[in-house]
Formats: sequence, C-alpha cells, structure tokens
Amino acid sequence: MDPFAVISDYYRPGSRAHALICSHGEAVAEKALQAADAVADRTPDRSFLFEAAVLHDIGIFLTDTPAIGCYGRHPYVCHGVLGRELLGQRGLPRHGKVCERHVGVGISAADVRRQELPLPQRDMTPRSLEEVIVCYADKFFSKNGSTAAERTPAQVLEILARYGPDKAARFAEWLKMFKRE
Repeated sequence: MDPFAVISDYYRPGSRAHALICSHGEAVAEKALQAADAVADRTPDRSFLFEAAVLHDIGIFLTDTPAIGCYGRHPYVCHGVLGRELLGQRGLPRHGKVCERHVGVGISAADVRRQELPLPQRDMTPRSLEEVIVCYADKFFSKNGSTAAERTPAQVLEILARYGPDKAARFAEWLKMFKRE
C-alpha cells in the first residue's frame, strides 16, 4: 500500500495541505523508524509503522484549520477520529486506530468528559507498540509548515505539561523506552 497515493485521494496534489501532510508524515515516519530501532527486540512492524506514520493525520482536511489549508467543518481535535473513519472505510482499520490514538499522548474517556471534547466517550490512548511509536514520534514535529525544526524532548515535555502532569509523565516514560531520556 502506498500511503502517499491514499493521501492524494483526499488532498489535491500541489495544495498547501497536501504538501504539509506529506512532509509532516515523512518526518514522523523517519522518527518512528528510529524509535523502532531502539526497541527492535520487540519486533515492531516497520512497514506498517511507515504507512501509519505517513497517514496518521489524514483526517485534518475535514477540520476547520485554515492556518494549514484545511477548511472542513470539524474542530481540529476531531482529526484523529475522522482519520479512523476514513481509513476504516478503506479497509485499513489498523491504520485508522493509529489516527485515532495519536492525538496528544492519547485521549481517555475521562479526558473527553472532563474537557467536554467533541469526541466519542471512549479510550483513545495508544495500545499497540506501533501506536505508541507513531504517537511518540509525532510529538517532535509541528504542522506549522516547517517540519525541519524538530522539537527537543524538553520542548515536548513543556508543551504536554500544559495538558496535565499525567500527559508529560506518559511521554517521559516513552523517552525512557526509546532511549531518549
């Protein structure tokens, strides 16, 4: 499966959103494969990791995020759930779970209730090794148009701390797992 061909089914090649999702996905994929190397003894599925990392943000075109060239009707926080639906309809449910579970460091049903998020009230935290790896790798890159500037672990922790100490703590555990502490 060519994840870039899948992206081109939803994003007009040459558009700002297409360029952004492709470059961001490539950066996340590269970081994900580096993380997979750190846990090679757990045999992560590298081919799936590449595909899922490239596709993890496929739902953003359905969100109202003009700053990145997306003019949908949903809030940005919904892009993971929307991506899961899109990829599920394509017969890619495993890839879809990565979409849904990569937002933040995962969103719990309690997070949805407490923050009154426009999301299903279910656990959307990464479960499989591959889901954790893509979620981890994604935190190092912004979709602000410049994926060249990789965030440091300290910068990621600072950002996540705004959402609660439990979010930063989860990422800190991943840093240990992927030998970046």
